[in-house]
Amino acid sequence: MALSAFALVSMTMYFFNISENFEVKAFAFFGTIVGYNFVKYDALARLNKITIKKELRLIILLSIFSGLASFYYFLKLQFITQSVGVFVFVLLLLYTLPFFPNKRNARNWKGIKIYIVSLCWVGVTVILPLINAKVGFTSDVLLLSIQRFILIFVLVLIFEIIDINTDDPHLQTVPQQIGVEKTKLLGYGLLIVLLLLEFLYEANHDYTPLLFKIIVSGSIALFLYFANENRSRYYTSFWVEAIPVFWWLMLVFVYD
Repeated sequence: MALSAFALVSMTMYFFNISENFEVKAFAFFGTIVGYNFVKYDALARLNKITIKKELRLIILLSIFSGLASFYYFLKLQFITQSVGVFVFVLLLLYTLPFFPNKRNARNWKGIKIYIVSLCWVGVTVILPLINAKVGFTSDVLLLSIQRFILIFVLVLIFEIIDINTDDPHLQTVPQQIGVEKTKLLGYGLLIVLLLLEFLYEANHDYTPLLFKIIVSGSIALFLYFANENRSRYYTSFWVEAIPVFWWLMLVFVYD
């Protein structure tokens, strides 16, 4: 997950010809580790602290180290970039913690989880590096944000299909609402939209990476096609999450 964030930030910098900024990448990398572990283990930690200390001590230590590293690199960012980071962090808290009495957290609000997750990833992997590089808001920034939102949205669809039998019915995930087959059709359609948006960039846009986007979209479509409730968690936790990393490596090997 953290490597995926690192890769997506790197690709944003590449698409907008931004000079390498390790601080932004490092903040995204370590922040993703903290955020992921916080979301995944928060409820369990609050309900069973003793078990957490015995069985997940390394994860806690990793989270503490990543939190310190994330804060260190956070301080190196520009103030406006820090503001974006704080906004994403607030979304993460809203997603995880029940702020209102007798109310579920945003993660359990009907049908909203996938939108919050996708929005957080757009904030971290698109908006944050562009603002830190003082790139103004243009139609190209909007297009990349929409494409990145679609990319994460479709990847989350794969997770939701595999977890359809274990997710709380109150979550009202997309597969729970419209069924697995219609969810796959929705994913295919969104991937087509993602590719078509590439042709709306400004006239001087470099279309060479389009080939890589076609390869990546095709790979995601294949994972989506073979996704089902009987698949192992490794199907998503490794293979699906690795897609952005492979995309980034293709760009690195070809253009560097």
